[in-house]
Amino acid sequence: MSFPQDAFADLMAANKEFVKDFEGSALTGTATKGLAIVTCMDSRISPLTLVGMEAGDAKILRNAGARVTEDVLRTLVLATYLLGVNRILVMPHTNCRMAMNEEADIHETIMKQHGVDTRSLEFRTVSDQRKALTTDVTRIRSYPLLRDGVVVGGAIYHVETGVLEPLDI
Repeated sequence: MSFPQDAFADLMAANKEFVKDFEGSALTGTATKGLAIVTCMDSRISPLTLVGMEAGDAKILRNAGARVTEDVLRTLVLATYLLGVNRILVMPHTNCRMAMNEEADIHETIMKQHGVDTRSLEFRTVSDQRKALTTDVTRIRSYPLLRDGVVVGGAIYHVETGVLEPLDI
């Protein structure tokens, strides 16, 4: 199957413009500020910008709801041993679809609107975002395969104000 040029034409055109001023990158695969951020896929979040960082400073792991899944743990193990990460911030956000609906409601909405049965998936919705954040931070802190000495914190990003609210966990 060939690349779907029409569907990605805008991206390819933007990349051509990007390349015109690109001078190469001295960045390596390590997180120069030693940080990994676990956050939501929501496009309102610019994780590096909101903590005053730029490309190369941190590893960014994104999924629906900023949940700590097995894949997040796998990635954090690699990041802490091989990519310079020595601190991890778990950062869900306000006004998140995963915190505004029950699991069954999301499955039902997809079925009604698109005719697809998604019940074999767990979307990991949360009814109490602070409780879920506590669970996720605790899960990372107690994960036996992470490198010793890694510091883990949790904070909620407020999409309405830009404020990052740390939680005592």
